Amino acid sequence: MTGRVLLLGGTGEARGLAEALAAEGVDVLSSLAGRTADPVLPPGEVRIGGFGGTEGLADWLRANPVRALVDATHPFAREMTEHAARAAARTGTPHLRLQRPGWREQPGDDWRRVGSLEEAAGAVAGFAHVFVTTGRTGLGAFAGLTQEVLVRAVDPPEPPLPPRTTVVLERGPFSVDDELALMREHAVDVVVTKDSGGHLTEAKLTAARQLGIPVVMVHRPPLPPGMTVVETVEDALAWLRAQAG
Repeated sequence: MTGRVLLLGGTGEARGLAEALAAEGVDVLSSLAGRTADPVLPPGEVRIGGFGGTEGLADWLRANPVRALVDATHPFAREMTEHAARAAARTGTPHLRLQRPGWREQPGDDWRRVGSLEEAAGAVAGFAHVFVTTGRTGLGAFAGLTQEVLVRAVDPPEPPLPPRTTVVLERGPFSVDDELALMREHAVDVVVTKDSGGHLTEAKLTAARQLGIPVVMVHRPPLPPGMTVVETVEDALAWLRAQAG
């Protein structure tokens, strides 16, 4: 394949695709939002920071033409995905969304599905020890909780936080035994998470299932209409090869 690929990253799938493209000698530029202080960098050239919305990205694409734009950001990076779709359409740039599939309930799961972090905060009423695993952004939705709240994040979260919050700063992936030990240590009786999908953060769901703990699961935001979407690195590579052909 020839020509540069702009890869909007920050996920394991993005790193995997960057590795595969680099192995094939493809010129790939990975763009990271810069929200994590010490991100795991993919191979190849890396750009840190946003583009300035739809117009900023469109201007960048006009000044730096690429063979394809691959959006492999987090399933909940709704704003960036919308910007990428609009900027690609305005500049005529071939555009692909690489998004891993969501999790599926297993026998023994007790999931309560909600549409937002605010709904999730309302769904934990009546529980005493809440484990919030939605990342450090958006925690303001839980600021009104009066229960014991356990928050795990890679970087320190910014206020506002619930008044009785314990913050654990750790980077995954975590094993099922890790998650079981943490939930038992903090007497967790409900888990709040986003439907991020993937194997790297799935152990908490297995641990909750084994402990009989309910999970409040936040739905993914909808994708912009008309997008080409694949779920695996292999399918993304096949799409890029077809574009090159």
